[in-house]
Amino acid sequence: MTFISPQAKLADVIHRDYLLLSVVNRFGIRLGFGDKSIRHICEEAGVDPEFFTAILNTFNSANYFAEKKLMAFPILQILDYLRKTHDYYRDIELKIIDVHLNVLIESEKNAKELALIKRFFEEYKTELLLHLKREEERTFPYIETLVSYKGLENGGELFRELSKKYSIRVFKREHDNVDEKLFDLKNIIIKYLNNDYDQSSCNAVIFELFKLEKDLIEHTKLEDKILIPMVEALEEELKGKQNEQK
Repeated sequence: MTFISPQAKLADVIHRDYLLLSVVNRFGIRLGFGDKSIRHICEEAGVDPEFFTAILNTFNSANYFAEKKLMAFPILQILDYLRKTHDYYRDIELKIIDVHLNVLIESEKNAKELALIKRFFEEYKTELLLHLKREEERTFPYIETLVSYKGLENGGELFRELSKKYSIRVFKREHDNVDEKLFDLKNIIIKYLNNDYDQSSCNAVIFELFKLEKDLIEHTKLEDKILIPMVEALEEELKGKQNEQK
């Protein structure tokens, strides 16, 4: 594995792993890097180069996950990145898969297998979008509220009332692995699709499914191993304030 540092040229990083481009775009950084370093580009874009490279390195290797380093960043910075990742799934990746699937189905109008695959994907997409919506409407605002309570004198008491309605334990209990059904969908296409299909369209669908699956695995890891422990620590801190305020 080649470790990515803020001194590296971003163009060279993308040449080594073009799949990182979708991650780069989430930070509002677009193509046309020239020979600028990551630090230079991040400073121009108002992005934290240390956080940027920590995320790139996480995606760059399955064996790299710097928990201690990632947990040193502000929790709201983690939330901002997670929200941008949700936007990428909803506004870009799912739509790309839809386009390729529709082209594939149009190429073989009588293929029942393709219609079943399309239905399976639509069900999966609905489930994923509900998953994202639940996080955006319940979990993320809850975390932001905790952060706002941290600096208040009566933060512990406010947390006592808030915790009656929601806690990170609820999120952990409801946090399903949305990447598992993607494996089933890929498996159906790879093993059981009738041979009479448009190969280029089918390969495009499979490629995008693999890409989304990898992205979701890293996304879930960031939530489970970084976000949840950070929120648990924040909850404990506010519980301590409760005791002080008694």
